[in-house]
Amino acid sequence: MSAPQKKAIRRSLLVTSAALSSLALTAPVALAAPGPSPSGPSPSASPSVTPPARMSTVGGARLGLAGTQVNLANGVPVLPKDITARSWIVTDAESGDVLAAHNAHWRLPPASTMKMLFADTVLPKFPKAEKHKVLPSDLAGIGAGSSMVGIKENETYTVHDLWLGVFLRSGNDAVHVLSAMNKGVAKTVAEMNEHAEELQALDTHVVSPDGYDAPGQVSSAYDLTLFARSGLQKKDFREYCSTVTAAFPGATTKNKKGKTVRKPFEIRNTNRLLSGDYDISQYQGIAGVKNGNTTNAGATFTGVAERNGRVLLVTVMNPSKEEHNEVYKETAKLFDWGFKAAGKVEPVGELVPPKGAAGSGAQPAASGEAGGGSGGSGGSDGSGASSKHVASAAAGGGSGGVWTALGITGGLLVLLAAGAFLVNRRWPLPDLVRRRSSRP
Repeated sequence: MSAPQKKAIRRSLLVTSAALSSLALTAPVALAAPGPSPSGPSPSASPSVTPPARMSTVGGARLGLAGTQVNLANGVPVLPKDITARSWIVTDAESGDVLAAHNAHWRLPPASTMKMLFADTVLPKFPKAEKHKVLPSDLAGIGAGSSMVGIKENETYTVHDLWLGVFLRSGNDAVHVLSAMNKGVAKTVAEMNEHAEELQALDTHVVSPDGYDAPGQVSSAYDLTLFARSGLQKKDFREYCSTVTAAFPGATTKNKKGKTVRKPFEIRNTNRLLSGDYDISQYQGIAGVKNGNTTNAGATFTGVAERNGRVLLVTVMNPSKEEHNEVYKETAKLFDWGFKAAGKVEPVGELVPPKGAAGSGAQPAASGEAGGGSGGSGGSDGSGASSKHVASAAAGGGSGGVWTALGITGGLLVLLAAGAFLVNRRWPLPDLVRRRSSRP
């Protein structure tokens, strides 16, 4: 049997598996993958240390199996042995091939990686130059100990400011303000759940839009990867998730002369593969996307990186090794493996497309954000806040400057912005690595 015939058969089996999985997920709950329960564990309770025996098979039957799934063969590098995460997945961001996975569909607390779904749902709704004066009610209901960007009541912010707060500082206050603009948290949560279903992210149940620990709030490494892949179709999403530092509006005060002033302060991306840290360097080719950490979820992270024209997505959930920046270190090891294995390893599954794309054969939009017109990407937004962008977040290249990874490894690279969506397969990431620069 020829190689193309084998590939066609494998693809057919994967499509059949996904279709059967979709049918199973419409069956009674007792017959489907375990779902979140309103009477589930409290936010402070730890999730089970053992994956369920039966998990979703969306994307392929092997992805529903517990344990590590990989097709090792001659010429395929062995997986790193010191990966301690409860769940992880390595995928080709463009083809959708799942190169390797470990408990990919285990439904676990996602922490702030849930903000990827929040952004993918809400970001297209408001022009980035739109201004909003924060009411006290906008900040109601934020969980104790939440990560905050420092939004103040009765101050005015642009939508651009708020999204910088979401992506760089993982600000739950920014999420709540944007949710208020979207007619409330309840409506936003409902829309997020609807969007997750459209993306075929069927392991996910949203309770809080910011990812704060809540009973019944779950996702999976597979679903988080779907959120990242969908979000990266949007120009503004790519800009925000790859920005390392930016200026954020401070509180309005009066100087010694009695003049009203509002000085910005610097915020820095908490994604350590993007911004670096004392024990970890910027990862070569990194371009986002989102990290998270809560008591219940532990550390979670989804990252996208490019090398030599190959774009990979890696999601890691809850490493058991208690070492500083462990989630990033394990992600980097899986990226390293993925770049070495890509083109050599036979996939164990694939990322399914959204329902609409699968049904219509539609291709993704080049930008994907509605009304994002005024104020160019990353430029001055009229509020005293700005973000700057320069090319290439290279390994070990951390500095005190303002960086974005949209340039990734350097050079202009437009990744198949045109071309039809092939059912169950290719979903290009338009101009993921286009260079950008701006001045305040």
